[in-house]
Formats: sequence, structure tokens, C-alpha cells
Amino acid sequence: MTAINTIAEEGPIAEAEALNDRLAGLDLAGRLSLVSGLGGRVVFTTSLGIEDQVITAEIGTHRLPIDIATLQTGRLFAETLSLIDETESQYDIHIHRFEPEKADIDAYAAQYGLNGFYESVEARHACCGVRKLKPLARALEGAAIWVTGLRRGQSANRAETPFAEYDAERHLLKVNPLADWDRRRSRPSFRRTACRSIRCTPAVIPRSAANPAPGRSSPASRNAPAAGGGSRTKRANAACTSPKRPQRSPHSKSPHGFPNQGAATAAALGKSTFPGKANIKFCGEP
Repeated sequence: MTAINTIAEEGPIAEAEALNDRLAGLDLAGRLSLVSGLGGRVVFTTSLGIEDQVITAEIGTHRLPIDIATLQTGRLFAETLSLIDETESQYDIHIHRFEPEKADIDAYAAQYGLNGFYESVEARHACCGVRKLKPLARALEGAAIWVTGLRRGQSANRAETPFAEYDAERHLLKVNPLADWDRRRSRPSFRRTACRSIRCTPAVIPRSAANPAPGRSSPASRNAPAAGGGSRTKRANAACTSPKRPQRSPHSKSPHGFPNQGAATAAALGKSTFPGKANIKFCGEP
């Protein structure tokens, strides 16, 4: 980095630090309200995980001027796609879907094969570049602020996550309004849930002696970017008999008749203990 670039970035960095201090003293609703009023386009990227659904609920309930975007990679579980529609209907909002470009998919298929991500780490990373990184860049075009669902307790790498930071790569402010939330606060019915994250079907592996936790991301895909703004390290809802052919578990239906992924979200959010948020329900909750 040149001296000129260093000087140019001092302003945004100082702005992020000041915003970080202001956000620390507010609750979630206050944080999102403050950010939405700072000026410029504000974009929240959601992967439909529990934390992201909590933020979506605040945006929709309070009608905040924050654009909501998700990455429709073309390899998502059917339950994920249904949950997008359910969420839009619940809050009368629009979630912008960003898909990979056909030309990029064709180029990938020509080099690796359409399902080449099963064959090598290089192919998996290339797949994520085409299906996630490029669509994410389009989702954030023109944005001044990027809101994510990152928490400090999600992993050791996120232990120092601030409320606000300057993203030098994308030249915008990155805001993490749930940074200080713990798992119990964001997932009040955590023990009842089977779904901890939502990801592409190729990114999960089945239960086996070597992998006693079904649905955990394959080692090569754990650094793949998530739509919510970080790397995928959480569990997904997956019951499959082969890494190449994920299949729905015969027990994957909720008592309400909805897929387990939606039922898990409903269980975690519908029984929420957040003040004023007892009405957060999805996928089969009456």
C-alpha cells in the first residue's frame, strides 16, 4: 500500500472506529436504526441462518431502509428456497436474489465439469468463486454499508469481531450488529434445532465414523464465503447417504408437514425470548 492510499483510508477507518463505539451502547433495533440513517445504500446479506433471520425480522418489523440480499447459488437445498419465500411473505419484504452468471458457470463446467467440485479442493474453491464471490460482489455494488450476522462466539477467528469496521477490499463500512450476542441469546431453542446453517448441498458431508456430526461442511469447503458475510463453519441441515447425492431424511418433515430446515428455524425463532419478538415464526408455525 502506498503512502497516498494509507492517508486516504485513515478517514474511513476512523469513521468505523467512531461508529463502533456508538453501536456498542445500543440494542439491536437501535443499531440497525442508526446504521440505516447514516446515508448511502445499506445492504444486509443473509444466508437464512438463525442470526440472519433475527436481523431480517428487525428490518422487516421496523420497515428499515436496508436492502436484503441473498446468494441463490443454484445448489441450495429446496428448503432454503422455500424459506426465502416464507420470510418475504412473513414480513412483506423483498429479498434480492443474486445468481451466478451463465457464462461463468459454462466456463467452470468446461474446465472442471459441471459437478467438478466433488473432485478437488481447487475445483471447490473455483465453484465458490463463481457461485458466491462474484454474486456477492454484485450484491454489494454501490453499497456504503454492509450489514452481516457475524458473532464473536461463532468461532475463534471471530472472537474480536467489532460492531463496525472498514472493509478495505470492498471500500465500505462493514457492520456486525450481533457481534456481542452469544449463542443462547440468538438461538433460544438451540437444543431443539437440527439446522444450524444453510448452505449449498455439495458443501456438506454425511454422517460416518469419520464424521459423527452429519451436515458439517467438508474440510475443503469450510473457508467458502457465506452469504451472511463470513466463512462457513457452522452445521447445516443435511441427511444424505452419499457426499455426491444428498438425500432428505425420512424423518425430515416437521409435525406441521414442512421440511426440517424450516421447522428448525421456526423452533428457534418462533419461541424467541427477545423483547417484543414473540411473534417471529416461520415454516409451519401457526
